[in-house]
Amino acid sequence: MAEQEVYQMETAGERLDKFLAARLTELSRSHLQKLIEAGAVLVDGKPRKANYKSRGGEEVTLTLPAPEATEIAAEPLPLAILYEDVDIIVINKARGMVVHPAAGVTHGTLVNALLAHCKDLSGINGAIRPGIVHRLDKDTSGVMVAAKNDRAHIDLAEQIRTKAARRVYWAIVHGNIQEESGTIKGAIGRSAKDRKCMAIVPGGKPAVTHFRVLERFGDYTLVECRLETGRTHQIRVHLTSIGHPLVGDPKYGRRSSPFAIAGQALHSLTLDLTHPVTRQPMHFMAPLPEDMARILAALRARRSRG
Repeated sequence: MAEQEVYQMETAGERLDKFLAARLTELSRSHLQKLIEAGAVLVDGKPRKANYKSRGGEEVTLTLPAPEATEIAAEPLPLAILYEDVDIIVINKARGMVVHPAAGVTHGTLVNALLAHCKDLSGINGAIRPGIVHRLDKDTSGVMVAAKNDRAHIDLAEQIRTKAARRVYWAIVHGNIQEESGTIKGAIGRSAKDRKCMAIVPGGKPAVTHFRVLERFGDYTLVECRLETGRTHQIRVHLTSIGHPLVGDPKYGRRSSPFAIAGQALHSLTLDLTHPVTRQPMHFMAPLPEDMARILAALRARRSRG
């Protein structure tokens, strides 16, 4: 069933597609432009083009189409479910699991698992990414929320866009971070040297990471990170930029490490949000994975031996 959302364009001169893109962060600009062209977006009751510029104060009505029938196979894969109701599902994503199908990856993803577990998922992202509001890298573990309907999806995406939803990560990095806490700022974009990697580059998207040292182990540090923005590989790039790459990071880390971990030592520990329907505040915590727990145990044992 199609759903409607209503917004208010307050700023004169703002383009319609940019206005919607800022509020529906999980939809690409091209997807929004297709919705506008199809007449699914009305401004004060009238269809407008994507480049329509606001006069200020108009009402924008977006009619979201019913979810597409998906061609992605449902697979009964193990899911560590932290919470579930009719609107949302919160899971502890395992390290090594890709979030959604992409080129060369059609099976074994979180989406495949969710399709087998849930009868319904939001259709805003189309057939490839149903329900996916935000992502974690393949080799980052931890708490994630997915939406079971479009109403929940839009609200959760808005909470992430406005930073009302708060995410905390734990990372184990090389070296001894001298400061107790700090903020890393650096615009992130594709690396000119390797297009598969991200880097701090001129003209990149603004990115801000706040960090706090939790434990020191001489040549390693356990650090807590809070995201002010959510750019691709943000924590990995920012910590590498200050000389403290993540242990095990295959793209940005050091080639040799004494620890056995398949991917970077980065875990999405907590997620705080407001339920998109009941409006109740919710707090979720994903236990630290065994590989990171073993590394910390080894580092603490070494420290105690002096």
